[in-house]
Amino acid sequence: QVQLVEFGGGLVQAGGSLRVSCAVSGRTFSRYTMGWFRQAPGKEREFVAGISWSGGSTNYADSVKGRFTIAGDNAKNTVYLQMNSLKPEDTAVYYCAAGPLSNRVSGTGYDYDYWGQGTQVTVSS
Repeated sequence: QVQLVEFGGGLVQAGGSLRVSCAVSGRTFSRYTMGWFRQAPGKEREFVAGISWSGGSTNYADSVKGRFTIAGDNAKNTVYLQMNSLKPEDTAVYYCAAGPLSNRVSGTGYDYDYWGQGTQVTVSS
């Protein structure tokens, strides 16, 4: 069993930066494909970024390419999402997810088996 706990969300002004973290317990995260998803009020959950240590591939939503970076720290068993140049439309609850290790990073939530409880990110204009 894998447990995921997100933290680091908060309130930031547009143009600012924020890093959210996902602490993984139960298994080492490098055994999984790790993803970040987000859900804004009244909207469907959407894929943000993902990383697979099988080949080191990453995948980003078009809306965050060039602004967000996903990375992991093996020593801390933690996955990070560094968010720069934040926009009000990035406001959402951000969720960490873990799925089977694969060479391809899926952008579909159904491909992920474990989910965290989410952390709120609010970007003010």
